[in-house]
Amino acid sequence: MSWKGCSLNPDEKVGPPQRSRYLVVATLGTAQTLAWASSYYLPAILAGPIAAGIGVPSSWVFGAFSGALLIAAFAGPAVGRLIDRHGGRGVLAFSNIVLACGLILLAAAHGAAMLCVAWAVLGVGMALGLYDAGFAALTALYGTGARGPITGITLLAGFASTVSWPLSTLLNDTLGWRETVLVWAALNIVIGLPLNLLLPVPAHIAHPAARNATRKIGWRPYREMFLLAFVFAAAWFVTGAMAAHLPQLLERAGATPFAAIAAAALVGPAQVAARLVEFLLMRRGHPLVSARFAAALHPIGAAVLLLVGPPAAMAFAVLYGAGNGLLTIARGTVPLAVFGPDGYGERTGLLGAPARAAQAFAPLLFGVLLDAMGVSVIYVSAALCLAALAALFCLRARPEPGRA
Repeated sequence: MSWKGCSLNPDEKVGPPQRSRYLVVATLGTAQTLAWASSYYLPAILAGPIAAGIGVPSSWVFGAFSGALLIAAFAGPAVGRLIDRHGGRGVLAFSNIVLACGLILLAAAHGAAMLCVAWAVLGVGMALGLYDAGFAALTALYGTGARGPITGITLLAGFASTVSWPLSTLLNDTLGWRETVLVWAALNIVIGLPLNLLLPVPAHIAHPAARNATRKIGWRPYREMFLLAFVFAAAWFVTGAMAAHLPQLLERAGATPFAAIAAAALVGPAQVAARLVEFLLMRRGHPLVSARFAAALHPIGAAVLLLVGPPAAMAFAVLYGAGNGLLTIARGTVPLAVFGPDGYGERTGLLGAPARAAQAFAPLLFGVLLDAMGVSVIYVSAALCLAALAALFCLRARPEPGRA
């Protein structure tokens, strides 16, 4: 969609204020790192202390967290439509306020009811402030030229767990879990909110006729939307499963506990390294090619692990991490390449809903399968990735702008 004087073509002179894209990426990437660190990555460190502090099993904390992911899934399409119409600055800034409120409620929790309320608010905050919203904000700014900035913010936010886990551990050991949660709330207000308010306003916001022309997209075109929804749901099921069970899976494959933890620790660096390769080299190719390559890495790693055994634990972790890192970028770049920037926020919200739901249920379902099947459960995760790969081959790789 294009309107006189406010085309989304990045080569035209009109557009957002002439602010360096590197500055925008640095600003939004830092804000995204904080948003992920203070929400999605908290339970890994604080679930036990929170459960002990309010007198519930730790499984209840993870259950409330899964509920937050489901709320984020249902809220995603509405958030995307809001960004399509009004740009991402206000939505992302509001996410810091909502996340801070949810964290304050969590710090005040003394029972299961308040725990669930707090995570429900955090679920809304995650819908407003994590990758899907960030990708939509960049697409509203740069249109079809958003691929590079999308890759850039995933590079920075790839360190969210590296920031969150050590800092949460240090604060919890020093102050206690309630004070730790309050520190994260304060950081959202003191750092996250000002950073998001620095983002430029998209050009079309200044044109009421263009803004009012934004229409509801829905699931059309159905074939491409359903294929991509399946791809992301399958990929994020595997992500949720590996995040919860990778060390145990490697131990079932014969690795020692130390070797399993050491191998699992390579997932984060592998993700960042793969995103750096995408940023420097693979961005010259079509996003679908990168996505297909990424979907193949987990099955390759699974085959190596099953054939070689425990010595291949690190290779499996690196291949899985690299594929997961690239698929995170693909979640933002493939819809842009297949559908274009028109209605991008709504589309990514719709496509992300099944993915978040799959991710929410993955730890429980994969854990049941792991207990029943042992290391053979890796066939399930590999099959899901191969099915996603087949679905990606069913999508047409249209030329990117300037490459026709």
